[in-house]
Amino acid sequence: MNPVTAKPAADRKPEGSDATPGATLSEIPVKLEYGAADLSGFDPAGRLGEPGHYPFTRGLKASGYRTQPWTMRQFAGHKSAKDTNERFKYLLAHGETGLSTAFDLPTLMGVDADDPRAEGEVGREGVAVSSLADFEELFSGIDLAKVSTSMTINLPAPVMLAMYLAVADRQKVPWKRLRGTLQLDILKEYIAQNEYLFPPEPSMRLVLDTIEFCVSQVPRWYPISISGYHIREAGANAVQELAFTLADGVDYVERLAARGLDVDDFAPHLSFFFDVHNHFFEEIAKLRAGRRIWARFMKETMGAKREISWMLPMHCQTAGVTLVAQQPLNNLVRVAYQALAAVAGGTQSLHTNSFDEALALPTDSAVMLALRTQQLLASETGIADTVDPFGGSYYLESLTDEVDRQTTALMTRIKEMGGVVPAIERGFFHREIADTAYRTEVDIASRRRKIVGVNVMQGQGKLPPILKIHDTVEQNQVAAVKRLRATRDNAAVEGALKRLSDEAKGPANLLPPILECVKAYATLGEIVESLKGVFGEYPVLQS
Repeated sequence: MNPVTAKPAADRKPEGSDATPGATLSEIPVKLEYGAADLSGFDPAGRLGEPGHYPFTRGLKASGYRTQPWTMRQFAGHKSAKDTNERFKYLLAHGETGLSTAFDLPTLMGVDADDPRAEGEVGREGVAVSSLADFEELFSGIDLAKVSTSMTINLPAPVMLAMYLAVADRQKVPWKRLRGTLQLDILKEYIAQNEYLFPPEPSMRLVLDTIEFCVSQVPRWYPISISGYHIREAGANAVQELAFTLADGVDYVERLAARGLDVDDFAPHLSFFFDVHNHFFEEIAKLRAGRRIWARFMKETMGAKREISWMLPMHCQTAGVTLVAQQPLNNLVRVAYQALAAVAGGTQSLHTNSFDEALALPTDSAVMLALRTQQLLASETGIADTVDPFGGSYYLESLTDEVDRQTTALMTRIKEMGGVVPAIERGFFHREIADTAYRTEVDIASRRRKIVGVNVMQGQGKLPPILKIHDTVEQNQVAAVKRLRATRDNAAVEGALKRLSDEAKGPANLLPPILECVKAYATLGEIVESLKGVFGEYPVLQS
């Protein structure tokens, strides 16, 4: 039972001690009162440091947000490239400082719009992209030298990056000036989201190839956003989200080092992506503990020498799974305090969900309210006046230490299994997340975990207007792909795809041949199928 679709629980009675009013949302035991005794032996210099310095518990920048606020990104992508381009321009005109691109399900799975498997899904939950022609329209009239662009995509992420680079070439923007982030975190797909195709090892090759390529060719780009967001949305708790995400990060770092890359060369190109859920102080503690754990690993285990290599830059997004269809305007409040927790925890960029996302893709007005939430926080609350405003709190420091302890212990368990990939193959992550998700649903059913408008304080809420995606979107996209196939140089496409397939059989970096395919207007599906012919497929794991 998901909060979004939960049935009214007015006829159920709370049972036992679990339903006491003081029950906490956190799976970490929380005491009624905290004091000096809880920080006995606390070493501020060792565990906190100063803001902007190792171990970065108190934030990555000494100035916090005083001189520059966090990057405000709003996830945007629906219908066609033309429609999303218009949404991008709308957001930029109203103060957004970074683009964040959502792709539809066929694109996420590397499937073209005219593929029978895409039927009914084209443009439904993000923008439909089948070729470079779509990317050219997606960023038409947007100077790539002046924007930072995030792309939330994993399996075909190298192809999306190649399309972005090809658009930059057409705009005559040097790659060294491009700024943005590619999600690319394929490990979390095997752990939680299940949007993968190839087996883990060739998938990891594509990830490492992309990172290595960006380190040398696109130096201001974050080629990977190691993501806990989807792990948390799948049902994990805060500690599991942090531990599984950092364990993925450890795996990527160790593999890059094994390739012979200097850790201080690639470490500054790594970024992270976290969910910010309802438990206000636990979420702040999670972000603080995450920076500290990562700093220790990079400095003490990996031997990184540069201070920037010890840092954990992060993007945060408010928790989509907490949005409910019942009384949807309540979601505005949820998003606001989740955003406040992200900022108090020291995020570098932030996406705030729109209140109507439990019903459909957000409308323009809902997106505007979500963006205004961030702008209000930055301009009117004083949250940006000082660094780490809750630092030194008996409660928060104790909670940060406990998140650190539990996360480190869970990461050690993963390492003892042989690392992330062996743990995936044993079904460890699926079982852990499923168990936690089950406990959460039991708590919701018993009202130990209260959701206003769903299982308490129920009432009929007025539904807002919702964004509807008409079938013409899919029809037009399918027609465009067919026109492309009929008008491009198909001999050049076939030659580029053959070179990609040949290179995939050897050790070469695959970004250059992927870029050649993209510039020849090979479709996304054709490129993915070419790689599948070499790499094979991987079955969906059953939990």
